Amino acid sequence: MAKTIRENTYKKKNDSGKALSQNEFIQIIRLLLKNKKVRFTLGMFFLLMAMAMFGAFTSYFLGGTGKADQSLVEAFWNNNLKEAGKEVQNWLGLTGAILAHTFVFKGFGLAAYILVVVSFVLGWRFLNNVTLIRLSRMAKVSAFFLIWTSTLIALGDESTFISGGWGYLIGRGVLIPLTGSFFSVLITFAALVVFVVYTFTPEEYKKYVSKNTGMIKTISKAAKSVKYVSVDKKIKDKFTIEEDEFTEDDLMADEGIILEVTDDKEGKPNPLETTKIIDENDDKVAARRDRLSKLKTRKTKIPTERPTEETVSKLNTTDDLIPDMPPFKNPTIETPLEMPKEISPKRTRRNTEKLSKRKTGKLNLELTDESAPVTPGSDVPPPSLDKVSEKVNPFFEKAIQKDINFKEEAETNREIREEKKLEAYDPTLDLSTYKFPTIDLLNTSPESKRQVTPEELEANKDRIVDTLSNYGIGISQIKATIGPTVTLYEIIPEAGVRISKIKNLEDDIALSLAALGIRIIAPIPGKGTIGIEVPNKKREIVTMRSIMEDDAFINTKASLPIVLGKTIENKVFLADLAKMPHVLMAGATGQGKSVGLNVFLATLIYKKHPAELKFVLIDPKKVELTLFNAIEKHFLATLPDAEEAIITDNQKVIHTLNSLCLEMDNRYNLLKDALCRNIKEYNQKFTQRKLNPKKGHKFMPYIVLVIDELADLMMTAGKEVEQPIARLAQLARAIGIHLVVATQRPSVNVITGVIKANFPARLSFKVTSKIDSRTILDAGGAEQLVGMGDMLFSIGAETIRLQGAFLDTPEVERICTFIGEQQGYPMAYQLPEFLGEESKGGGSTGGTVADRDELFDEAARIIVMHQQGSTSLLQRRLKLGYNRAGRLIDQLEAAGIVGPFEGSKAREVLIPDEYSLERLLDEISKNG
Repeated sequence: MAKTIRENTYKKKNDSGKALSQNEFIQIIRLLLKNKKVRFTLGMFFLLMAMAMFGAFTSYFLGGTGKADQSLVEAFWNNNLKEAGKEVQNWLGLTGAILAHTFVFKGFGLAAYILVVVSFVLGWRFLNNVTLIRLSRMAKVSAFFLIWTSTLIALGDESTFISGGWGYLIGRGVLIPLTGSFFSVLITFAALVVFVVYTFTPEEYKKYVSKNTGMIKTISKAAKSVKYVSVDKKIKDKFTIEEDEFTEDDLMADEGIILEVTDDKEGKPNPLETTKIIDENDDKVAARRDRLSKLKTRKTKIPTERPTEETVSKLNTTDDLIPDMPPFKNPTIETPLEMPKEISPKRTRRNTEKLSKRKTGKLNLELTDESAPVTPGSDVPPPSLDKVSEKVNPFFEKAIQKDINFKEEAETNREIREEKKLEAYDPTLDLSTYKFPTIDLLNTSPESKRQVTPEELEANKDRIVDTLSNYGIGISQIKATIGPTVTLYEIIPEAGVRISKIKNLEDDIALSLAALGIRIIAPIPGKGTIGIEVPNKKREIVTMRSIMEDDAFINTKASLPIVLGKTIENKVFLADLAKMPHVLMAGATGQGKSVGLNVFLATLIYKKHPAELKFVLIDPKKVELTLFNAIEKHFLATLPDAEEAIITDNQKVIHTLNSLCLEMDNRYNLLKDALCRNIKEYNQKFTQRKLNPKKGHKFMPYIVLVIDELADLMMTAGKEVEQPIARLAQLARAIGIHLVVATQRPSVNVITGVIKANFPARLSFKVTSKIDSRTILDAGGAEQLVGMGDMLFSIGAETIRLQGAFLDTPEVERICTFIGEQQGYPMAYQLPEFLGEESKGGGSTGGTVADRDELFDEAARIIVMHQQGSTSLLQRRLKLGYNRAGRLIDQLEAAGIVGPFEGSKAREVLIPDEYSLERLLDEISKNG
């Protein structure tokens, strides 16, 4: 039995000179690509292009030439002109700059390196005639990952420098405005998963394996002389053999394959071979067509019995290959063709039905089994292929199992994400490697030795009793409590003695004891005794390390714990600055104010993470707080364009205080939106993820404003300083801004009533007069202190005598160095920029173009050249003060050279290059 189906031969160009068909054009291209010279030329071209792009892109990123060449490339691109006096910085010259600008800046950013890989693969393919990956597959994969990678980078970076124009457009222009940052990332990775699933499917892998092994799974043994053709699942479900016409159209169908089966002498089928034929004689072809047109179709016969399980299993086997057959004798055989990877359902059925003897045109398709012979001609239903479908191909079984595992993993990841959503937000993770300073940085505490001897105590007691008895005051009981600086003698007078009488004897008792700084507390609150504080002859130094090692400091739960020192009972005295909420500190020169401020700052640093606390340090003396410059990127907050972290210029102090007022107003707006009354409630809600950061909500650190010398500020600025300090003292407690203000001259014109009324916590070192004591404490006693850290702390109606802790300068330096050497934030905490009345434009302020500064043109050129609208840049380049530089920035904004104020960011520069700037300046000069 033999049957042939002939392939449509490729059309040759006719003699009339008609245009080439599409197939002919493709064939010509393929012939050209087979030429060694053409392949070598293309290979070298793509390799050189890969090297050129790699060099241009690397120069753009690592060499830092991208921004420098941008204006030159844009000018050349728009006007075909190169600016005079400027040279291209790219390693490959103007060509490299254009390549980088096109594919990186305008195109795909960092993802443009994919083009380098693609170009290299193409060059290697042509030079070595090696197919690493199909061109269609490579084009599809590389196009997807160009867009996908640049979009992903844009989601994490706001600039187009590494994300490219396309990534910025899709990520920042479409996804984030529509779905937000979080869902934009999810959508991006979902697109990757969908692309991988639909591109790298098991079916495509099967096709790839089939193509490379040359195995076609189409025909298996079914009878002695006929093989059963394995078909698609769709054909199996619809498997019927119906009457059909055997025409020339069928013969010349799109299959283009000759299938011929012949029987040998033993009745066994010979191998089937696939060949491409070209007829030598057109007359023979025409005769064959005439002969075949007369053939008639026959009713097909199908098996009368269902195949057995053994036969069915054979039908599903993948090891039976298409056998070879000897070619026709009449036509000339040129080149054997490979069978297609798959035979479509239509094609398979047609070829199956037409396997017949060429001369008779009969079609007998029989399925037989050795154990169960089938009677030809019996009409039975089509064979059931249920059992065939039960046996799953091992490859697909693995694919199904992988799909199940993928779904299970996705479900597990979804549950993990839901659990993570419930986890509290931890602001300290931004500096997760931060280490708190250790106790070893502080000086070792000396061994505690009692400085007051029993003989001294007894002598003082006798003198006090004798002095009081001389004035007719009897004492029923006396007790002594030894402190680090003073000893407290508590006496209980006899009945009928007036307390005021004892208070009037303060100077007499001091005279009898031959001691300075005696203070009488009549009565001691809550004890029902009268206290007489007598200074010790030998004082005990309270070291910072002894404070830090105390359990009271280690176990404190205060929001902002500060150490003041030790009480007369030798107990560590701690206070919570968040509850105080502001501290007013006074004392004469050299009495311990600066050391006290250092102790305040050190205790807060030891207890709080940089994410939870920020300092604003104002030091008019310029030397007292200098050591804290080392922790600028950890704990300090500054203005956006501040050159120094610690503020020493009085004019900048005014801007800083007003900036804190803006910060206060912004925080109150956030508290109002969050329905919270204070910063503690707000941060608790935020850490529990109940507030949306997309609506402006953020974790609020505490801010502590420290002013080392208020008197100098009041002398130079007066009301400009008093007003923001008063506002902050009145309102800033609830939103976590607290003030620590120190002065060495506590007079009424420095500590005004407006300031004093809002500082309930006051701390006084030794002052020169009782008037100063009453100014700071509303009571006397501070003038009788002994100095060297001896202080009175007043909060409400209670006044406590303390000995302040001593923190030496080397200790402060070690603490700051330990923190400064660790990784910090990219910059100090940025406060809102404040624009004073002189910087708001109009009239004499220089905000209009008509009233331009004489340095306006030069400032404009500097801003455009650096593409950075920064006030500090003008200060450094033109050596100007802050106010004049701010006015210049406002004038540049009015002229349209820089954009509006954007908070902590530098202003946007609206002029791309100096050529455009010069044209604008000429127009301004003509119109002005």
